[in-house]
This record gives sequence, structure tokens and C-alpha cells, in this order.
Amino acid sequence: MHQTRANRILSALKAQGAEQMLITDPMSIFYLTDVYVQPFERFFGLLLRAGGHHVLFLNRLFFVPQETGTEKVWYSDTDPVMDLVANYVDSAKPLAVDKEMKARHLLPLMEMHAAAGFVNGSLAVDKTRGIKDDEEQKKMITASRINDQAMARFKTLVKEGITELEVAGQMLDIYRELGADGYSFSPLVAFGANAADPHHEPDNTAVKPGDCVLFDVGCIKDGYCSDMTRTFFFREASEHCRNIYNIVRRANEAAEALIRPGVKLCELDAAARDLITAEGYGPQFNHRLGHFIGLSEHEYGDVSSGFDWPVEPGMIFSIEPGIYLSGDTGVRLEDLVLVTEDGVQLLNRYSHELELIEG
Repeated sequence: MHQTRANRILSALKAQGAEQMLITDPMSIFYLTDVYVQPFERFFGLLLRAGGHHVLFLNRLFFVPQETGTEKVWYSDTDPVMDLVANYVDSAKPLAVDKEMKARHLLPLMEMHAAAGFVNGSLAVDKTRGIKDDEEQKKMITASRINDQAMARFKTLVKEGITELEVAGQMLDIYRELGADGYSFSPLVAFGANAADPHHEPDNTAVKPGDCVLFDVGCIKDGYCSDMTRTFFFREASEHCRNIYNIVRRANEAAEALIRPGVKLCELDAAARDLITAEGYGPQFNHRLGHFIGLSEHEYGDVSSGFDWPVEPGMIFSIEPGIYLSGDTGVRLEDLVLVTEDGVQLLNRYSHELELIEG
């Protein structure tokens, strides 16, 4: 049990008037216990309590080999599992739950008045996970170093006539050769006009001279994710494409230069968005500037106009401005950044320079 992490969550809950929380998000339970279970329809929960003596609820089909640092309560498919859970909840106090809890499990607790009210405790968990401790930072730095090395290999895959699918099909082996455990998400490979779709999935489009070659890729190492985007050009780049690329690069670097504790996430988004808008491409930058990342490739927290959270040391998020011109081309440039005590550390070292792939 990562007690320091649990204490941070419980401290945040105290401000909401809650001293106990039932966590059902499998990744958040892993964050606290190092136990990962994909429960599907079955109940899997961790009860945190301010006085300690936390409880992990497990179906007998779940395989949990290690010590968890909690009491384990096992149940079978025929047991009234929520009755078991209610026995451990202090009915005289409010119970916080997370946003991942299924109604089929929450409603019985409410109907039996298992607690003195229910509280949405999601932000207590999400904000705690959003501040990476030293162990997490080291793992994410390692994952991003692998991603940098992989990017250098990926560009060499692009040859005359090769398709997006053919390139994407070779990426997992490269990641594994470099020490990664797998993908953090399916790789995005887009040639030419396909890059104008920010979520394009690789298809049978073959690369042609003058095409942009956009790679949005990430791997997992020791449970933690990396994520990076680079846009290259195959053999040549028109002045039009070079101009788009340089605008996106300037937007990326303007936002990154602003990062330090106390600056608001929405201000980072504005720094990049205002620059792109001033160049006449505001409508073509049609997504948030970035997202939080860690155990999951997308975690709660956005670098967008909708988040006025002040930046704090230990936060790790992406900075990924883009310009997408339908039927023409698309450019995105994405780094992961770690907020430090007095500024920022870029987790990606791969160059921002415009590169041609000779193929």
C-alpha cells in the first residue's frame, strides 16, 4: 500500500467533509496498492479510511499474488457483495465514491443507507494522481527516453510507396527492442492530407514526395505511459507546409516557455492558441493544447481554456498544438513536460527542427 498517496487523497477528502472513500477505478486502485484487476461486471473496490485499516474487496476469480498492505475481503459470485461492503462502511459518516463506480453497485448502498450521505470524491483522487511523486517521475522520464529513441527509428521506416499500415505494423517490435513493455495507445500514422484528421487511424494510403508524415506514438514502461508527436516531410516540403510547421513549432515553444508553478493551465492554452489565431489558423487548431498522463495515456486534467488550475510541481502533461487543413495537410508537435519547483523539464528531447525523410 502506498500510504503517502492514500494520505494525500484522505487529506483532500477531509476538505469535503468525508473520512472514508470507496474507490472502484482499477487504475486508481493499482496506483495505491500495485494490484491491477480488470473486474468486468464484478465488483472490485478499495475502501480508504482516515483511521487506516483500508479494505480491498476481491472476487475469488481475481488473481492477486502479492501482499497489498490492506485487509482483503473475498467474495464469490453468489455472495451479496454490497452487503459485505456495507459492513465495513461507517454508516454514521458520509461515504465518498469515485466517478467510475457503477450504478448497480452504488444504488444498493444508497438503498440500504450504508452511509450518512454520499460524496463525489473523484477530484481528490484525480488531483492526487496528477501530482507525480519521485518514483513516478523517474518512470515517466524513462518511458519518454524510449519514445525519443523509437521516433528516430520510426522515421527510417518510411520509404517510397510504403503505406501507413505497413509502417504502423513495425512499431511494436521496435518499442520492445528498446525495452518498452508495449503501446500506451495504438500508434497514429498519417501521410499527407490524412494528417488533417487529428485522430486518423493508419490505412492503406501510400506516402508520396511532398507529403507530411505525422507520427503520434507512445509506449508503456513499468506501468507508465509516454506520448509524443512529430511531423516530418517526405523528401521535400513546400513553402506553404514549412510555414504551417513553423507556426506550430512557435506555438509549442511559446507555451512551454511559460510553464512554471503558479501559471494557470488555461494560460498555457491561450499562449499557443493566440499565436496560431494571430497567424490566421485559429479555427484549424480544433482541440485542447494538452492532457494529463501517467498510468493512463489520458488522465483527468486538461491544458485548455476550461481549466484554471494553477500549475504545480510534479504535474506531467502534454503540450501539443496543431493546425489541420482539410484535404491538404496537418501538423502537430507534442512533448510531455514535467513541472519543476522553478520551471519545467521537457521529457522529450527529440528535435523540433523540420526534418525531411529521404526514404
